[in-house]
Amino acid sequence: MRARCRTAILAAAFGYAGLVQSRPPASAADFSFNPCANHAGASASQAEITVDGRRRTYLVSVRTHVAARRWPVVFAFHGRGETPELLANYSGLSRLPAVVVYPRGLPGRGGKLSWSGTPAAASGVDDVRFVEAVLARLEQTSCVDPNRIYATGKSDGGGLAAQLACKAADRFAAIAPVAGAYYPVAGGCRPARAIAVLEIHGTADRVVPYTGSPHRRLPNLHAWLVAWSERNGCTNAPRPRTVASGVVQERWSGCRDGTVVEGDRIAGGGHTWPGALASSGPGKTSTAIDATAVMASFFSL
Repeated sequence: MRARCRTAILAAAFGYAGLVQSRPPASAADFSFNPCANHAGASASQAEITVDGRRRTYLVSVRTHVAARRWPVVFAFHGRGETPELLANYSGLSRLPAVVVYPRGLPGRGGKLSWSGTPAAASGVDDVRFVEAVLARLEQTSCVDPNRIYATGKSDGGGLAAQLACKAADRFAAIAPVAGAYYPVAGGCRPARAIAVLEIHGTADRVVPYTGSPHRRLPNLHAWLVAWSERNGCTNAPRPRTVASGVVQERWSGCRDGTVVEGDRIAGGGHTWPGALASSGPGKTSTAIDATAVMASFFSL
């Protein structure tokens, strides 16, 4: 029974060659089977969906050995100029006991894959709508837990995770970006409800400086965390503590709906994914913590 749900998730999410049948992606109505029934099949592949007239693609990974249950979902967003495959390779997120979705950005300035809400984004693209459309497909057709939807990402991808916290907090339970670039959100950040926030960032990040960059409209990371603690109505100020060599944690508690806000500051860390399995960006990669394991604990996976 360990395969229960697995193929149903993949079949419902993809609906094309290599998984169920050789035809273009189908709508949810085309799937008549029970998404939590026992099926056997593949554990990962690429899917596509049309949003605002654009063909968008994403990877979905499901661990094959997790027991039957409704699955949590983790959206993982690559950085500018990266790919879903690259993020999956260096982060190891696919080892999490969850459905891990790696959306693909669209070419922006310089032809590099980018996300909306960033200076390099393609014109007229709304990636929040893209993510919401993928999530809606998963929720309507697959064996996933709608109360356990999470988001992470690196650099501009981390910024997209933060946009979702601002604009789609009613759909997401928590975010955990790494080395995120948090540009101002169009219309302001007004989450519909409190949402748990974890941010992991190196103090020697020269791409997205920890102290911020006013001319690029990037915030000081401590100030950014304080703003989230205020949005969540946290009442307990953090007491910085060292949780690993060179890693200082600040954690705001007493927040609405049992949420927390946490920042893990990595002394000398670069624009990298701590504990990365492969090269993840310029600068030092900390091995004192594993960002993937830290967010797995934060998400209670």
